[in-house]
Amino acid sequence: MTAGKTTMAFGGRAYGLGVMALGMVCLAWGNFDPGQPVPMDFPDRTALAYAAAAFMLVAGAAVVWRRTAAWGAAALTAYYALIVVILMNGRVVLAHYTEYVTYEGVAEQLAIAAGGLIVYAASAKIDADLAARLTRLGQLAFGVCALIFGGAHFVYMNLTAPLVPRWLPPSQVFWGYATGVGQIAAGIAILTRVQARLAAILLTAMYASFALLVWVPMLLADPGSHGNWTESATTLALIGAAWVVADSLAQPRRHTV
Repeated sequence: MTAGKTTMAFGGRAYGLGVMALGMVCLAWGNFDPGQPVPMDFPDRTALAYAAAAFMLVAGAAVVWRRTAAWGAAALTAYYALIVVILMNGRVVLAHYTEYVTYEGVAEQLAIAAGGLIVYAASAKIDADLAARLTRLGQLAFGVCALIFGGAHFVYMNLTAPLVPRWLPPSQVFWGYATGVGQIAAGIAILTRVQARLAAILLTAMYASFALLVWVPMLLADPGSHGNWTESATTLALIGAAWVVADSLAQPRRHTV
């Protein structure tokens, strides 16, 4: 067993459960995740949507089970990085490259791919130096995503502020800006390795607060909303990815024990 496998256990399982949640939402609605844009007239689109959903569910479950974690993480990394980010979202970026929301959507999918890459590096039987390089690549990708997420709060404050509970002092706009700054600061910390683990832990806690304060109440208010379920599942996946990053920053190198 390696130290990497031990410290990655909880974060990796949270990540796997988050991807499973995404798969279950897609299966329930018989459609692709909104972050995986496929043209409505694409041949056999519904069948492919069910296949993608089943894949996410099975691969996420594989990550949760330690013996198959490396295989599941490798499959998710390849799917999200090559098919979702490059093929699916690449077309959207080319068509809407002037719109910030385009990059925010890509960042959500890239963050999930980054989490998978780090889980793979920690659980696969590969050279320690290669594992360290893959881990750092995943950390860098996630750090960039955090910067984009934070910037979106400033660009779309009119959409961000209303999501904050009205009862939370001092104001919705304050927390919209504060969480934006927090994500940008966390991204910088992860990229520069200055207080990186603390930043990743706080980012994980922030995403968990989004789930509890924003999406749980919205689900209770409108349990039939596809959008609410999708955003909730995506948030769970991002919680897992951020947790994986935090775990990986606790291990400067992988040791065999």
